[in-house]
Amino acid sequence: MTRVIELAEYGGPEVLRLAHVELPPPGPGELRLRQVAIGVNYHDVYVRSGLYQTLTPPGVPGIEAIGIVEEIGPGVTNVSPGDRIGYITGQYGCYAEARNLDAALAVRIPSNITDVQAAATLMKAFTVAMLVGQVHRVEHGQTILVHAAAGGVGQLLCSWARHLGATVIGTVGTEGKAAIARSHGAEHIILYREEDVAARVAAITDGAGAAAAYDAVGADTFDGSVAALGFQGHLVAYGQASGPVPPFGMALLASRSLTVSRPIVFHYLRTPEMLAGMAAAVFEAFAKGVIQPIEPTVLPLEQAAEAHRLLEARQSPGGIVLVP
Repeated sequence: MTRVIELAEYGGPEVLRLAHVELPPPGPGELRLRQVAIGVNYHDVYVRSGLYQTLTPPGVPGIEAIGIVEEIGPGVTNVSPGDRIGYITGQYGCYAEARNLDAALAVRIPSNITDVQAAATLMKAFTVAMLVGQVHRVEHGQTILVHAAAGGVGQLLCSWARHLGATVIGTVGTEGKAAIARSHGAEHIILYREEDVAARVAAITDGAGAAAAYDAVGADTFDGSVAALGFQGHLVAYGQASGPVPPFGMALLASRSLTVSRPIVFHYLRTPEMLAGMAAAVFEAFAKGVIQPIEPTVLPLEQAAEAHRLLEARQSPGGIVLVP
């Protein structure tokens, strides 16, 4: 038997409940993982609320974790018992003390990154590698707009984009978060509660607008993101923390030959070769100091509901990790 956090039904944080389930031996191509740190992501909030109906209750949420391989099933050759590995998965099941996992998802974690740092950072770092290197290739001299620049993804995104030579404009809600964003490479800060984002971007860029806007907020920021873009600008809508973006007409984009994309990181990791390439890019970025591991808030597994409350209240700029 192993302890898990079960999504009993769609709803608020209170629907996350501690349960015990039986764990069978790993099957062909699987490994048994004793999990030591579990990342909590906004994706988990969407799943819990029912905005993403990709996990049917009752089920175990969670899309990333770090653990120690305890046993391998038939045919597994890429890992051995005792290996420390991390993974992200669109198949859920991470909010657990132990689990069986498709061994093809396993990524060895460098020794210079701790368990909780890795659990807080892996999904976010993969996302940022996708955002700056594949969805919109950030280039030297570009100006980009990063919403929620003090959040977990925002911090890494600002740092990586600045390393690539971009001028980074970050939006934040408070002066405290402004300091965090600046320390991670945001050259210009917009306090979005007090300032017009598009107008400030226009002023900073002498009217040229941003080459790209990275927006994980969604409904509340979409119009401002579009307005902040320059000609041939690219809006990368990679999340919807404030709710889904309403339908819009193509004429909105035609005004300046704009483009909009809605990337999902799992689609960029769908083959072993893609996963290996992404992992290599991310761990090289860590090794060279391009990005730094995140220091998260750490809670015990049984406080998963509280983790979701903190995340939704935006009280965890470094992210949250659950420890069994």
